Amino acid sequence: MSEVRVEREMAKRKAAIRPISKRIAKLREESVSAPVKISSERARLVTEFYKSGQADGKSEPVRRALAFKYLMERVSLPVEDGQLIVGLRGTGPQEVPTYPEICTHDLEDLEVLDTRENMPYRVDEDTKNIYEEEIIPFWKGKTTREIIFSNLPKEWIEAYEAGIWTEFMEQRAPGHSAGGEKIFEKGVLDVKEDIKRQMNALNPADPAYYDKMEELKAMDIAADAILIYAKRYAEKLRELAKLERDAKRKAELEKMAQICDHVPAHAPKTFWEALQHYWFVHVGIVYETNPWDSFNPGRLDQHLYPFYEREVADGSLTRDQAKELLEAFWIKINNQPAVPKVRVTAEESFTYNDFTKINIGGLKEDGSDGVNEVSYLLLEVLDEMRTLQPNTAVQVSVKNPERFVTKALKVVGPGFGEPPFFNFDGVIVKMLRQGKSLEDARTAGVSGCIETGAFGKESYILTGYFNLPKILEITLNDGVDPRTGKKLGLSTGDPQKFKTFDELWDAFMKQVKHFMDIKMKGNDIIESIFAKHFPVPFMSLWLCDCVEKAKDYNCGGTRYNTQYLQVVGLGTIAYSLTSIKYHVFDKGAVQMDELLDALKSDFAGKNEILRQTILNKTPKYGEDDDYADKIAKDLVDQVVSMIESYPPSPIRRASKRAYFLPTTAHVYFGKVTGATPDGRKAGFPVSEGISPVQGSDRKGIVAVFRSVSKCDWDKTGGALLNQRLSPDLLEGEENVRKLAQLIRTFFMMGGHHVQFNVVSTELLKEAQKRPKDFQDLMVRVAGYSDYFVNLPKGLQEEIIARTEYEQV
Repeated sequence: MSEVRVEREMAKRKAAIRPISKRIAKLREESVSAPVKISSERARLVTEFYKSGQADGKSEPVRRALAFKYLMERVSLPVEDGQLIVGLRGTGPQEVPTYPEICTHDLEDLEVLDTRENMPYRVDEDTKNIYEEEIIPFWKGKTTREIIFSNLPKEWIEAYEAGIWTEFMEQRAPGHSAGGEKIFEKGVLDVKEDIKRQMNALNPADPAYYDKMEELKAMDIAADAILIYAKRYAEKLRELAKLERDAKRKAELEKMAQICDHVPAHAPKTFWEALQHYWFVHVGIVYETNPWDSFNPGRLDQHLYPFYEREVADGSLTRDQAKELLEAFWIKINNQPAVPKVRVTAEESFTYNDFTKINIGGLKEDGSDGVNEVSYLLLEVLDEMRTLQPNTAVQVSVKNPERFVTKALKVVGPGFGEPPFFNFDGVIVKMLRQGKSLEDARTAGVSGCIETGAFGKESYILTGYFNLPKILEITLNDGVDPRTGKKLGLSTGDPQKFKTFDELWDAFMKQVKHFMDIKMKGNDIIESIFAKHFPVPFMSLWLCDCVEKAKDYNCGGTRYNTQYLQVVGLGTIAYSLTSIKYHVFDKGAVQMDELLDALKSDFAGKNEILRQTILNKTPKYGEDDDYADKIAKDLVDQVVSMIESYPPSPIRRASKRAYFLPTTAHVYFGKVTGATPDGRKAGFPVSEGISPVQGSDRKGIVAVFRSVSKCDWDKTGGALLNQRLSPDLLEGEENVRKLAQLIRTFFMMGGHHVQFNVVSTELLKEAQKRPKDFQDLMVRVAGYSDYFVNLPKGLQEEIIARTEYEQV
């Protein structure tokens, strides 16, 4: 019976993949089957440029702009056979460039990337030789990563090494943002005119005159660079057209060349031009630097609908033609994996996914329903393509039609984790609370995993993950990390002497504040380093107010600036504190020394009895129990309040905000955190996002929604909730309708986000046994989907441990 169910489930998944044309099917197959490789081209060219002396004596913004121009003049111009959109970061599909000016991988890193079992990046001998002979020697001591670590205080380094937090910017650059209306309404020549006006308006008496003028010069150079790139592609396409024997393809290549003549120099006029225009901007941004998360087009249905509506009406575009272009666009995104990550950065985000996210639905700027025909087209493309990238976000408002939500759930049904659902009315509340205008709030959305931002107008930079369960472990050891024996925290007292739960709570919060002080200090140092050493003049062209202020994206040029800390382990910490309060202080059934001994032994021997008591007799967050849920709510309130109490950052004047999400950091944090009072054993992943502890939520999805919605997520920038459903649960119109109603109710209660893994435990376990037979099995991990057999064993086990619901 189990084997039949597994076969049926996989057959359903495979049948769901149905690209619109043979062309797209071929391109998709090439994309998903190509091995991921490291391309040395960008690293070699950047090194060549800085060696040449062309940047000597120039300001940093101009140096960076000239380096970008050098790239755009020389990088490869791959054109995939049959593709309708051109431009690619790298030398070919799945061939990934590196960024030695940020982080230079050493030979050991390259060997690890090439040979590791999960998520390898193939590295050929030529690349290794170029690194050894040219790249590593030149960049040694000059990288942003080295500058960062040489300027951070000792206590920051020690906490980082202990796994109390991670750091986003140690191997990647800032750039967590999304495109807004500006990209689709202006061409590069329009932006150059804006730059010229700002140059003429500068006042030499302004103390910042020189810095502003140099930034504007850099922006102008960067604008020229992307025009060169597009011109090179137009010439390449005409060369290919001359050689092409197939008349239809020849005409396509000539048409593509004409499009490259027009965009990105000018604002797009057609649906095809709009996609190509955006893609040139996207490729430019991710060539200039390796922003984390990757840049994304934001509210794509809103941006594309005017082109679609006009052309369908005049007969120059059919629905199927639009869909084929979108599916070609899908493949372009999928062909660009995340840049290679090693060590802690790999631990916190162990995936090929680069987090380009497409938002669908929501509201228009005037507050009316934002769902349109392109919204449904995007859902159909997602349904038919089922690639690793791009990610999507279904923005649900009370004003959206029911058909939209049910259509999205039917895409979820066959099971690959997309799309996730977001409370768009809640997104607006979050943006307004942070001081955005109503119009900017309504055109906002989510990028990365679940992170809200004002699209095209905000620099909302993520700084790293923050391990709450580890801090509780340190609290229970009076400031000492028991894994290393180092004194990292404050002396907050021997827990065995605490008379009340409030004493423990206060001690824990003092430790959280102690570590947050250190982390925030480091965040501001790192921000200052990127502002000084790593301007991004090309990206700054496309984010509102950077040109107007003559100020770089990394220096606070955007209209809004935010600095986020990502909190991890809410379920584990809430369960752990509930366990201590309930068993030790309220019931008195367990002594503190008894609990501490059990934790120290990892619940070995007789302590397993205590563990079973904790697992089976403790009120739990996720089961609609006010006793436990109040602790979760108090944690969210106090941690958010603490983060927001810090002053704006020194350079960008960024406000400090909180996200609750893990990517894969919950697995890493579990590795460095000993046994916890919720019964979790040492080394097992802590809870992910705001989800309950894996397997602890046994009263159904409604109970989980009720528990989660007791916390005030409008105070945060976003919070990730994973739920796993039996495949049978999304079969039949009635089941889909019920789940759609449940999602809407959850959002009305204040939930921010929910995503569904529609996969059986049997299938996941079978894939572990026979990984070669399940290479294309995709599952939801955190704010993204990934191939299950590519995941590390610990993460596979964590996904299996999540509760599988068989009814709504």
